[in-house]
Amino acid sequence: MASSETNRIAKTLLNEAGIEINGNNPWDIQVHNEKLFQRLMAEGILGAGESYMDGWWNVEALDQFLDRAIRIDYESFFKSNWKAAWHAARSRLFNMQKLSRAFKVGEEHYDVGNDLYQAMLDKRLNYTCGYWENATNLDEAQEAKLDLVCRKICLEPGMKVLEFGCGFGSFAKYAAEKYGANVVGVTVSKEQVKLGMEKCKGLPVELRLEDYRNISGQYDRVVSIGILEHVGYKNYRTYMERVDANLKDDGIGFIHTIGSNRSVTKTNAWSDKYIFPNGMLPSIAQVGKAMEGLFVMEDWHNFGEHYDKTLMAWNDNLEKAWPELKKQYSERFRRMWHFYLMTSAASFRSREIQLWQIVMTKGRRTQPRCRII
Repeated sequence: MASSETNRIAKTLLNEAGIEINGNNPWDIQVHNEKLFQRLMAEGILGAGESYMDGWWNVEALDQFLDRAIRIDYESFFKSNWKAAWHAARSRLFNMQKLSRAFKVGEEHYDVGNDLYQAMLDKRLNYTCGYWENATNLDEAQEAKLDLVCRKICLEPGMKVLEFGCGFGSFAKYAAEKYGANVVGVTVSKEQVKLGMEKCKGLPVELRLEDYRNISGQYDRVVSIGILEHVGYKNYRTYMERVDANLKDDGIGFIHTIGSNRSVTKTNAWSDKYIFPNGMLPSIAQVGKAMEGLFVMEDWHNFGEHYDKTLMAWNDNLEKAWPELKKQYSERFRRMWHFYLMTSAASFRSREIQLWQIVMTKGRRTQPRCRII
C-alpha cells in the first residue's frame, strides 16, 4: 500500500479516537519519522512498540493516547503480517510455557535489576496490583492488598502456606509477620530469591528457585499472586491439578491474576519479545474449564481499575528515580519500560483487561467468609 494511502487510513482511525497527528493535545501523537505508519502496517503491535523505543514517535501523555487508541478498531489498520502469523502459529503448535522454558521470564525480566524494582515498587516490593479502596499512596495500597488476601483465605497462626510465584517474598513476609503463618514460596527468579530471603530473615519463610510444577507436600493454603499470567493456555489444567495436589482437603486456594475479556492462544508480540517472554492472559472461560471437577469457586472479585493507579504510581517512581537509574540503563530501555507501563495502564483503563482475585475450595468445608471488601 502506498505511503499516502497508509497515512490517510491512519489519520482517519486516529481522528475517530480524538487523536490528531502532530496536534496540541497531550494525547496527540507527534510523528518524527514519516515511515511510521508503513511500519505499523507491516509489523502491528511489535512495530508500534519498537518504533516508540526507536524514537520514531512521541506523545506527551502516552497513557491517554493508548487509552484512546485501544478503544478504536485499530485491527483494521494493523493488518495480519507474516511476523504476527508466525507468532500466533508458534503459540498454538508448541507449549511455550513448558517446564524447560519456565526460567526464561525470570532471567529476562525479573532478574533485570533489583535497583530498578526497588526504585519502582513500594517498600515491600510488591510487583502486582495494589488495593486502593481506602489507600492514599502506593505503600498503603500494597499493604491493603496483602491484608485482603490474608483475610480472604481465612489465614490463622501456624498454618502452612504454599505460594506459587512468590516474587520478592512480599506476601510471605507479611503473612508470617502479621498472621503467624509458615510460608514456602517458589519463583523462577534467582534475584528474587536472594533479596527475598534477606528481607524474610528470622521468619518462618522459605523461598525457593523452583517451578510450581515440581512442588510436593500438602498445605493449608495454596496462593498465587501474579503467576497465572505466565502459565499459558496449554498448562492451565496442569496448574489447577498442582494446586489440588498441594492443597489439603479442607484448605483454601487463592489466585490473583490479570485476566482477558477473550480467550486467547497467543501472546502479545511486543511484550513477548521485550517484557514477559511467553506471557499470556487467561480468560474466565479458560480458568473455569481448568477448575472444573477440582474446585468450587467461592468468590470472584474484579478490581482492574486499581491496577491503572498502581501502574501510574510505578511510572511516577521511575521518573523520579531516572536521574540515578540512567547510569545503569539506556534511554532506549527507559522508553521500552515506559511503553510497557503505559500500555498496561491504558489496557486496564479501557477495560480491555481485568484484575481478578479468585477464592476456591474443594467443596469439603463450610463456605469461607471470603468476600471482605
